Amino acid sequence: MTDIHIVVLAAGKGTRMKSDLPKVLHRAGELPLIEHVFRTAGALSPATTTVIVGHQAETVRAALGKRLGLGFALQEPQLGTGHALLQAEPLLAGRAGTVVLLSGDVPLLRADTLVALVDRHRQREAAATVLTAEVDDPHGYGRIVRDGGRIAAIVEHKDATEEQRRIREINSGIYAFDLGPLFDALKRIGAANAQGEYYLPDLVTIYRSRGLVVETVTARDPMEILGVNSRRELADVTAILKARRNDALMESGVTIVDPATTFIGPDVTIGRDTVIHPGVYLEGRTAIGANCTINSGVRIVDSQIDDDVVINNFCVICESHVARGARVGPFAHIRPQSEVGEGAHVGNFVELKKTALGRGSKANHLAYLGDATIGEKVNVGAGTITCNYDGVAKHPTVIEDGAFIGSDTQLIAPVRIGKGAYVAAGSSITADVPADALAIARGKQVNKDGWVSRNKKKK
Repeated sequence: MTDIHIVVLAAGKGTRMKSDLPKVLHRAGELPLIEHVFRTAGALSPATTTVIVGHQAETVRAALGKRLGLGFALQEPQLGTGHALLQAEPLLAGRAGTVVLLSGDVPLLRADTLVALVDRHRQREAAATVLTAEVDDPHGYGRIVRDGGRIAAIVEHKDATEEQRRIREINSGIYAFDLGPLFDALKRIGAANAQGEYYLPDLVTIYRSRGLVVETVTARDPMEILGVNSRRELADVTAILKARRNDALMESGVTIVDPATTFIGPDVTIGRDTVIHPGVYLEGRTAIGANCTINSGVRIVDSQIDDDVVINNFCVICESHVARGARVGPFAHIRPQSEVGEGAHVGNFVELKKTALGRGSKANHLAYLGDATIGEKVNVGAGTITCNYDGVAKHPTVIEDGAFIGSDTQLIAPVRIGKGAYVAAGSSITADVPADALAIARGKQVNKDGWVSRNKKKK
Protein backbone atom coordinates (compact mmCIF):
# COMPACT_ATOMS: atom_id res chain seq x y z
CA MET A 1 0.00 0.00 0.00
CA THR A 2 2.71 2.43 -1.06
CA ASP A 3 0.21 5.20 -1.87
CA ILE A 4 -1.28 5.33 1.63
CA HIS A 5 -0.84 8.60 3.49
CA ILE A 6 -1.61 8.62 7.21
CA VAL A 7 -2.79 11.81 8.90
CA VAL A 8 -3.13 11.76 12.71
CA LEU A 9 -5.10 14.45 14.51
CA ALA A 10 -3.25 15.55 17.67
CA ALA A 11 -4.01 19.24 18.03
CA GLY A 12 -6.69 19.23 20.72
CA LYS A 13 -6.34 20.65 24.22
CA GLY A 14 -7.77 17.67 26.08
CA THR A 15 -9.34 20.01 28.65
CA ARG A 16 -11.06 17.23 30.60
CA MET A 17 -7.73 15.52 31.27
CA LYS A 18 -6.82 18.45 33.57
CA SER A 19 -3.15 17.97 32.74
CA ASP A 20 -0.12 19.96 31.65
CA LEU A 21 0.80 17.03 29.38
CA PRO A 22 -0.77 16.93 25.89
CA LYS A 23 -3.53 14.34 25.82
CA VAL A 24 -1.98 12.19 23.08
CA LEU A 25 1.17 11.74 25.20
CA HIS A 26 -0.65 10.24 28.17
CA ARG A 27 0.22 6.56 28.50
CA ALA A 28 -2.08 3.56 28.21
CA GLY A 29 -0.65 0.07 28.38
CA GLU A 30 2.90 1.49 28.75
CA LEU A 31 2.80 3.49 25.49
CA PRO A 32 1.62 7.03 24.71
CA LEU A 33 -1.85 7.05 23.19
CA ILE A 34 -0.52 8.25 19.86
CA GLU A 35 2.09 5.45 19.74
CA HIS A 36 -0.73 2.89 19.70
CA VAL A 37 -2.15 4.74 16.70
CA PHE A 38 1.19 4.71 14.88
CA ARG A 39 1.60 0.98 15.47
CA THR A 40 -1.85 0.23 14.09
CA ALA A 41 -1.22 2.46 11.07
CA GLY A 42 2.01 0.57 10.44
CA ALA A 43 -0.09 -2.35 9.14
CA LEU A 44 -0.74 -0.22 6.04
CA SER A 45 2.98 0.42 5.36
CA PRO A 46 2.20 4.08 4.63
CA ALA A 47 4.26 6.22 2.27
CA THR A 48 3.90 9.25 4.55
CA THR A 49 2.67 9.99 8.07
CA THR A 50 1.61 13.49 9.08
CA VAL A 51 0.72 14.62 12.59
CA ILE A 52 -1.55 17.65 12.98
CA VAL A 53 -0.35 19.51 16.08
CA GLY A 54 -1.80 22.55 17.82
CA HIS A 55 -2.06 22.77 21.60
CA GLN A 56 1.47 22.41 23.03
CA ALA A 57 2.71 21.73 19.52
CA GLU A 58 6.39 21.88 20.44
CA THR A 59 5.93 19.41 23.29
CA VAL A 60 4.30 16.93 20.94
CA ARG A 61 6.97 17.48 18.27
CA ALA A 62 9.76 16.96 20.81
CA ALA A 63 8.18 13.76 22.16
CA LEU A 64 7.76 12.29 18.68
CA GLY A 65 10.91 13.73 17.15
CA LYS A 66 12.91 10.50 17.40
CA ARG A 67 10.36 8.65 15.27
CA LEU A 68 11.63 8.65 11.71
CA GLY A 69 9.55 9.76 8.76
CA LEU A 70 7.01 11.94 10.55
CA GLY A 71 5.80 15.21 9.10
CA PHE A 72 4.09 17.87 11.19
CA ALA A 73 1.44 20.43 10.29
CA LEU A 74 0.34 23.17 12.68
CA GLN A 75 -3.36 23.89 13.26
CA GLU A 76 -3.58 27.30 14.89
CA PRO A 77 -6.24 28.18 15.92
CA GLN A 78 -8.15 24.89 16.27
CA LEU A 79 -11.33 25.33 14.24
CA GLY A 80 -12.57 21.75 13.95
CA THR A 81 -11.61 18.51 12.28
CA GLY A 82 -12.17 19.73 8.73
CA HIS A 83 -9.87 22.67 9.35
CA ALA A 84 -7.32 20.31 10.95
CA LEU A 85 -7.08 18.00 7.94
CA LEU A 86 -6.78 20.99 5.62
CA GLN A 87 -3.49 21.87 7.31
CA ALA A 88 -1.93 18.74 5.77
CA GLU A 89 -2.39 20.06 2.23
CA PRO A 90 1.16 21.51 1.85
CA LEU A 91 2.69 18.17 2.85
CA LEU A 92 0.52 16.12 0.50
CA ALA A 93 0.34 18.48 -2.48
CA GLY A 94 1.21 16.77 -5.75
CA ARG A 95 0.68 13.28 -4.36
CA ALA A 96 -1.94 10.69 -5.29
CA GLY A 97 -3.48 7.83 -3.39
CA THR A 98 -5.49 7.41 -0.21
CA VAL A 99 -5.44 9.53 2.93
CA VAL A 100 -6.29 7.58 6.09
CA LEU A 101 -7.34 9.92 8.87
CA LEU A 102 -6.85 8.74 12.45
CA SER A 103 -7.24 10.33 15.88
CA GLY A 104 -4.25 10.41 18.19
CA ASP A 105 -6.41 9.61 21.23
CA VAL A 106 -8.03 6.40 19.89
CA PRO A 107 -5.64 3.60 20.91
CA LEU A 108 -7.88 0.53 20.64
CA LEU A 109 -8.31 0.41 16.86
CA ARG A 110 -7.17 -2.94 15.47
CA ALA A 111 -4.97 -3.28 12.41
CA ASP A 112 -7.37 -5.67 10.66
CA THR A 113 -10.17 -3.11 11.00
CA LEU A 114 -8.00 -0.45 9.41
CA VAL A 115 -7.03 -2.79 6.57
CA ALA A 116 -10.71 -3.61 5.99
CA LEU A 117 -11.49 0.11 5.78
CA VAL A 118 -8.87 0.67 3.08
CA ASP A 119 -9.84 -2.48 1.19
CA ARG A 120 -13.50 -1.40 1.01
CA HIS A 121 -12.47 2.10 0.00
CA ARG A 122 -10.43 0.80 -2.92
CA GLN A 123 -12.80 -1.93 -4.03
CA ARG A 124 -15.69 0.53 -4.31
CA GLU A 125 -13.48 3.29 -5.77
CA ALA A 126 -14.91 5.61 -3.17
CA ALA A 127 -14.12 9.28 -2.62
CA ALA A 128 -14.60 8.70 1.12
CA THR A 129 -15.13 5.70 3.37
CA VAL A 130 -16.24 6.11 6.97
CA LEU A 131 -15.62 3.69 9.82
CA THR A 132 -18.81 3.40 11.86
CA ALA A 133 -19.94 1.45 14.91
CA GLU A 134 -23.21 0.32 16.50
CA VAL A 135 -23.39 1.32 20.17
CA ASP A 136 -25.98 1.07 22.92
CA ASP A 137 -25.47 4.66 24.07
CA PRO A 138 -24.70 7.00 21.14
CA HIS A 139 -24.85 10.17 23.24
CA GLY A 140 -22.28 12.73 22.12
CA TYR A 141 -21.38 11.00 18.86
CA GLY A 142 -22.19 12.03 15.31
CA ARG A 143 -25.01 9.88 13.88
CA ILE A 144 -24.88 8.04 10.56
CA VAL A 145 -27.97 9.05 8.60
CA ARG A 146 -28.80 6.64 5.77
CA ASP A 147 -31.01 6.87 2.72
CA GLY A 148 -32.03 3.52 1.28
CA GLY A 149 -29.17 1.86 3.11
CA ARG A 150 -26.52 4.22 1.75
CA ILE A 151 -24.90 6.85 3.94
CA ALA A 152 -26.50 10.24 3.29
CA ALA A 153 -24.98 12.41 6.02
CA ILE A 154 -23.25 12.49 9.37
CA VAL A 155 -25.03 14.71 11.88
CA GLU A 156 -23.29 15.83 15.07
CA HIS A 157 -25.15 15.18 18.32
CA LYS A 158 -25.64 18.87 19.10
CA ASP A 159 -27.13 19.48 15.66
CA ALA A 160 -29.26 16.31 15.49
CA THR A 161 -33.04 16.15 15.73
CA GLU A 162 -34.68 13.96 18.36
CA GLU A 163 -35.35 11.32 15.70
CA GLN A 164 -31.71 11.38 14.55
CA ARG A 165 -30.47 11.09 18.14
CA ARG A 166 -32.23 7.72 18.37
CA ILE A 167 -29.88 6.35 15.68
CA ARG A 168 -27.38 3.95 17.24
CA GLU A 169 -24.89 3.87 14.35
CA ILE A 170 -22.18 6.45 15.02
CA ASN A 171 -19.20 8.03 13.33
CA SER A 172 -15.82 6.88 14.62
CA GLY A 173 -13.91 9.87 13.24
CA ILE A 174 -11.74 7.46 11.23
CA TYR A 175 -11.85 7.78 7.44
CA ALA A 176 -10.23 6.87 4.14
CA PHE A 177 -10.25 9.62 1.48
CA ASP A 178 -9.27 9.69 -2.14
CA LEU A 179 -6.59 12.36 -2.24
CA GLY A 180 -7.74 13.82 -5.58
CA PRO A 181 -10.90 15.73 -4.57
CA LEU A 182 -10.09 16.01 -0.87
CA PHE A 183 -8.59 19.44 -0.29
CA ASP A 184 -10.86 21.28 -2.73
CA ALA A 185 -13.86 19.80 -0.94
CA LEU A 186 -12.45 20.67 2.48
CA LYS A 187 -12.37 24.33 1.42
CA ARG A 188 -16.12 24.15 0.75
CA ILE A 189 -17.00 23.16 4.33
CA GLY A 190 -18.89 25.85 6.26
CA ALA A 191 -19.11 26.55 9.99
CA ALA A 192 -22.85 27.09 10.34
CA ASN A 193 -23.36 24.69 13.24
CA ALA A 194 -23.78 24.67 17.01
CA GLN A 195 -20.04 24.92 17.68
CA GLY A 196 -19.04 27.23 14.85
CA GLU A 197 -16.45 24.72 13.62
CA TYR A 198 -15.54 23.21 10.28
CA TYR A 199 -16.86 19.66 10.63
CA LEU A 200 -15.07 17.01 8.60
CA PRO A 201 -18.25 14.86 8.43
CA ASP A 202 -19.78 17.55 6.21
CA LEU A 203 -17.65 16.07 3.41
CA VAL A 204 -20.19 13.26 3.16
CA THR A 205 -22.93 15.70 2.12
CA ILE A 206 -20.58 17.55 -0.24
CA TYR A 207 -19.45 14.35 -1.94
CA ARG A 208 -22.98 13.00 -2.26
CA SER A 209 -24.09 16.27 -3.88
CA ARG A 210 -21.28 15.86 -6.42
CA GLY A 211 -22.27 12.28 -7.20
CA LEU A 212 -19.12 10.84 -5.66
CA VAL A 213 -19.15 7.44 -3.95
CA VAL A 214 -19.20 7.44 -0.14
CA GLU A 215 -18.90 4.09 1.62
CA THR A 216 -18.93 2.79 5.20
CA VAL A 217 -17.33 -0.05 7.12
CA THR A 218 -18.75 -1.04 10.49
CA ALA A 219 -16.28 -2.05 13.20
CA ARG A 220 -17.05 -5.52 14.57
CA ASP A 221 -16.19 -4.37 18.09
CA PRO A 222 -17.45 -0.89 18.97
CA MET A 223 -14.85 -0.68 21.76
CA GLU A 224 -12.23 -0.13 19.06
CA ILE A 225 -13.33 3.43 18.45
CA LEU A 226 -13.25 4.56 22.09
CA GLY A 227 -11.42 7.84 22.46
CA VAL A 228 -9.76 9.20 25.59
CA ASN A 229 -11.03 12.50 26.95
CA SER A 230 -10.60 12.03 30.71
CA ARG A 231 -8.51 10.15 33.25
CA ARG A 232 -11.43 7.76 33.75
CA GLU A 233 -11.47 6.94 30.05
CA LEU A 234 -7.68 6.58 30.09
CA ALA A 235 -8.04 3.94 32.80
CA ASP A 236 -10.80 2.22 30.83
CA VAL A 237 -8.77 1.86 27.63
CA THR A 238 -5.71 0.81 29.65
CA ALA A 239 -7.74 -2.03 31.15
CA ILE A 240 -8.89 -3.13 27.70
CA LEU A 241 -5.35 -3.06 26.30
CA LYS A 242 -4.12 -5.08 29.28
CA ALA A 243 -6.85 -7.67 28.83
CA ARG A 244 -6.14 -7.98 25.10
CA ARG A 245 -2.45 -8.50 25.77
CA ASN A 246 -3.03 -11.13 28.44
CA ASP A 247 -5.60 -12.95 26.29
CA ALA A 248 -3.16 -13.14 23.38
CA LEU A 249 -0.41 -14.56 25.61
CA MET A 250 -2.71 -17.15 27.16
CA GLU A 251 -3.77 -18.23 23.68
CA SER A 252 -0.09 -18.72 22.82
CA GLY A 253 0.49 -21.11 25.73
CA VAL A 254 1.33 -18.88 28.71
CA THR A 255 -0.45 -19.42 32.05
CA ILE A 256 -1.53 -16.18 33.72
CA VAL A 257 -2.99 -17.10 37.08
CA ASP A 258 -4.84 -13.81 37.65
CA PRO A 259 -5.03 -11.65 34.51
CA ALA A 260 -6.79 -8.86 36.41
CA THR A 261 -3.68 -8.12 38.49
CA THR A 262 -1.01 -8.87 35.89
CA PHE A 263 0.50 -6.20 33.63
CA ILE A 264 2.49 -7.28 30.57
CA GLY A 265 3.76 -4.60 28.21
CA PRO A 266 3.15 -4.65 24.45
CA ASP A 267 6.78 -5.44 23.59
CA VAL A 268 7.24 -8.27 26.11
CA THR A 269 7.66 -11.83 24.78
CA ILE A 270 6.98 -14.97 26.84
CA GLY A 271 7.64 -18.62 25.98
CA ARG A 272 5.25 -21.53 26.25
CA ASP A 273 4.38 -23.13 29.59
CA THR A 274 5.67 -20.20 31.59
CA VAL A 275 3.48 -19.42 34.60
CA ILE A 276 2.85 -15.82 35.64
CA HIS A 277 1.46 -15.40 39.16
CA PRO A 278 -0.67 -12.48 40.42
CA GLY A 279 0.71 -8.96 40.76
CA VAL A 280 3.51 -9.31 38.19
CA TYR A 281 4.70 -6.38 36.05
CA LEU A 282 6.68 -7.18 32.89
CA GLU A 283 7.75 -4.03 31.09
CA GLY A 284 9.76 -2.66 28.18
CA ARG A 285 11.49 -5.11 25.86
CA THR A 286 11.58 -7.95 28.34
CA ALA A 287 11.89 -11.49 26.98
CA ILE A 288 10.83 -14.42 29.18
CA GLY A 289 11.74 -17.95 28.05
CA ALA A 290 9.75 -21.17 28.22
CA ASN A 291 8.90 -23.16 31.37
CA CYS A 292 9.64 -20.26 33.71
CA THR A 293 7.84 -19.41 36.92
CA ILE A 294 7.40 -15.73 37.76
CA ASN A 295 5.96 -15.46 41.24
CA SER A 296 3.82 -12.72 42.77
CA GLY A 297 5.02 -9.17 43.20
CA VAL A 298 7.81 -9.39 40.61
CA ARG A 299 8.76 -6.46 38.36
CA ILE A 300 11.01 -7.09 35.35
CA VAL A 301 12.05 -4.28 32.99
CA ASP A 302 14.03 -4.53 29.72
CA SER A 303 15.58 -7.85 30.72
CA GLN A 304 16.14 -11.31 29.27
CA ILE A 305 15.06 -14.32 31.31
CA ASP A 306 16.06 -17.64 29.72
CA ASP A 307 14.20 -20.96 29.90
CA ASP A 308 13.48 -22.82 33.15
CA VAL A 309 14.13 -19.84 35.44
CA VAL A 310 12.28 -19.33 38.73
CA ILE A 311 11.83 -15.78 39.97
CA ASN A 312 10.52 -15.89 43.52
CA ASN A 313 8.26 -13.31 45.13
CA PHE A 314 8.91 -9.58 45.24
CA CYS A 315 12.00 -9.27 43.05
CA VAL A 316 12.99 -6.34 40.82
CA ILE A 317 15.09 -7.04 37.72
CA CYS A 318 16.15 -4.22 35.39
CA GLU A 319 18.23 -4.30 32.19
CA SER A 320 19.83 -7.62 33.07
CA HIS A 321 20.10 -11.24 31.94
CA VAL A 322 19.16 -14.32 33.94
CA ALA A 323 20.42 -17.53 32.32
CA ARG A 324 18.74 -20.91 32.03
CA GLY A 325 17.83 -22.71 35.22
CA ALA A 326 18.75 -19.87 37.58
CA ARG A 327 16.74 -19.01 40.68
CA VAL A 328 16.23 -15.48 41.96
CA GLY A 329 14.71 -14.22 45.20
CA PRO A 330 12.57 -13.74 47.11
CA PHE A 331 13.18 -10.02 47.67
CA ALA A 332 16.19 -9.78 45.34
CA HIS A 333 17.18 -6.70 43.34
CA ILE A 334 19.02 -7.25 40.06
CA ARG A 335 20.13 -3.84 38.85
CA PRO A 336 21.23 -2.87 35.31
CA GLN A 337 24.06 -4.61 33.47
CA SER A 338 23.97 -7.67 35.67
CA GLU A 339 24.27 -11.29 34.55
CA VAL A 340 23.01 -14.26 36.55
CA GLY A 341 24.66 -17.37 35.14
CA GLU A 342 23.15 -20.72 34.26
CA GLY A 343 21.92 -22.53 37.36
CA ALA A 344 23.06 -19.72 39.66
CA HIS A 345 21.13 -18.70 42.78
CA VAL A 346 20.46 -15.16 43.95
CA GLY A 347 18.65 -15.42 47.26
CA ASN A 348 16.61 -13.28 49.61
CA PHE A 349 17.65 -9.67 50.12
CA VAL A 350 20.57 -9.93 47.69
CA GLU A 351 21.37 -6.99 45.41
CA LEU A 352 23.43 -7.21 42.23
CA LYS A 353 24.62 -4.08 40.45
CA LYS A 354 26.64 -4.32 37.22
CA THR A 355 27.72 -7.77 38.36
CA ALA A 356 28.20 -11.14 36.65
CA LEU A 357 27.42 -14.14 38.85
CA GLY A 358 28.86 -17.22 37.18
CA ARG A 359 27.34 -20.59 36.33
CA GLY A 360 26.28 -22.52 39.41
CA SER A 361 27.37 -19.81 41.84
CA LYS A 362 25.27 -18.90 44.86
CA ALA A 363 24.62 -15.74 46.84
CA ASN A 364 21.71 -16.91 48.92
CA HIS A 365 21.36 -14.34 51.71
CA LEU A 366 21.67 -10.65 52.51
CA ALA A 367 24.49 -9.56 50.17
CA TYR A 368 25.45 -6.56 48.05
CA LEU A 369 27.56 -7.41 45.01
CA GLY A 370 28.43 -4.35 42.91
CA ASP A 371 30.86 -3.96 39.98
CA ALA A 372 31.89 -7.58 40.49
CA THR A 373 32.88 -10.45 38.24
CA ILE A 374 32.17 -13.73 40.00
CA GLY A 375 33.24 -17.02 38.47
CA GLU A 376 31.61 -20.45 38.42
CA LYS A 377 30.57 -22.42 41.52
CA VAL A 378 31.41 -19.63 43.93
CA ASN A 379 29.69 -19.53 47.32
CA VAL A 380 29.02 -16.04 48.66
CA GLY A 381 28.13 -16.10 52.33
CA ALA A 382 25.39 -14.14 54.06
CA GLY A 383 26.14 -10.48 54.71
CA THR A 384 28.91 -10.20 52.12
CA ILE A 385 29.53 -6.74 50.68
CA THR A 386 31.71 -5.63 47.80
CA CYS A 387 32.87 -2.18 48.89
CA ASN A 388 33.06 -0.84 45.34
CA TYR A 389 32.82 2.93 45.91
CA ASP A 390 35.52 5.01 47.58
CA GLY A 391 33.58 8.26 47.51
CA VAL A 392 35.03 9.29 44.15
CA ALA A 393 35.11 6.29 41.80
CA LYS A 394 33.78 2.74 41.46
CA HIS A 395 36.26 -0.16 41.61
CA PRO A 396 35.94 -3.81 40.53
CA THR A 397 35.97 -7.00 42.54
CA VAL A 398 36.94 -10.32 40.91
CA ILE A 399 36.14 -13.67 42.52
CA GLU A 400 37.50 -16.60 40.56
CA ASP A 401 35.96 -20.05 40.07
CA GLY A 402 35.29 -22.19 43.11
CA ALA A 403 36.09 -19.56 45.73
CA PHE A 404 34.28 -19.55 49.08
CA ILE A 405 33.42 -16.23 50.71
CA GLY A 406 32.52 -16.55 54.39
CA SER A 407 29.60 -14.72 55.95
CA ASP A 408 29.86 -11.04 56.91
CA THR A 409 32.84 -10.40 54.63
CA GLN A 410 33.76 -7.00 53.21
CA LEU A 411 35.68 -7.14 49.93
CA ILE A 412 37.25 -3.70 49.62
CA ALA A 413 37.75 -3.07 45.92
CA PRO A 414 39.81 -3.21 43.85
CA VAL A 415 40.52 -6.75 44.95
CA ARG A 416 40.80 -10.26 43.45
CA ILE A 417 40.00 -13.56 45.17
CA GLY A 418 41.90 -16.38 43.47
CA LYS A 419 40.57 -19.68 42.17
CA GLY A 420 39.44 -22.00 44.94
CA ALA A 421 40.47 -19.57 47.70
CA TYR A 422 38.64 -19.28 51.02
CA VAL A 423 37.86 -16.09 52.91
CA ALA A 424 37.09 -16.53 56.58
CA ALA A 425 33.81 -15.19 57.95
CA GLY A 426 33.93 -11.67 59.33
CA SER A 427 36.95 -10.64 57.27
CA SER A 428 37.65 -7.23 55.71
CA ILE A 429 39.74 -8.07 52.65
CA THR A 430 41.91 -5.22 51.36
CA ALA A 431 44.49 -7.18 49.35
CA ASP A 432 44.33 -9.91 46.70
CA VAL A 433 43.93 -13.49 47.94
CA PRO A 434 46.02 -16.08 46.04
CA ALA A 435 44.44 -19.19 44.57
CA ASP A 436 43.88 -22.01 47.05
CA ALA A 437 44.72 -19.76 50.03
CA LEU A 438 42.73 -19.01 53.19
CA ALA A 439 42.44 -15.30 54.00
CA ILE A 440 41.63 -14.21 57.54
CA ALA A 441 41.35 -10.47 58.15
CA ARG A 442 39.83 -9.83 61.54
CA GLY A 443 40.93 -8.97 65.07
CA LYS A 444 42.21 -11.79 67.27
CA GLN A 445 39.61 -13.03 69.76
CA VAL A 446 40.48 -12.46 73.44
CA ASN A 447 38.52 -14.15 76.26
CA LYS A 448 38.84 -12.62 79.77
CA ASP A 449 37.78 -15.19 82.32
CA GLY A 450 35.54 -13.95 85.14
CA TRP A 451 35.22 -10.46 83.67
CA VAL A 452 31.40 -10.38 83.91
CA SER A 453 31.22 -11.35 87.58
CA ARG A 454 33.92 -8.89 88.59
CA ASN A 455 32.28 -5.98 86.80
CA LYS A 456 28.83 -6.73 88.18
CA LYS A 457 30.22 -6.58 91.78
CA LYS A 458 31.64 -3.11 91.11
CA LYS A 459 28.14 -1.86 90.29
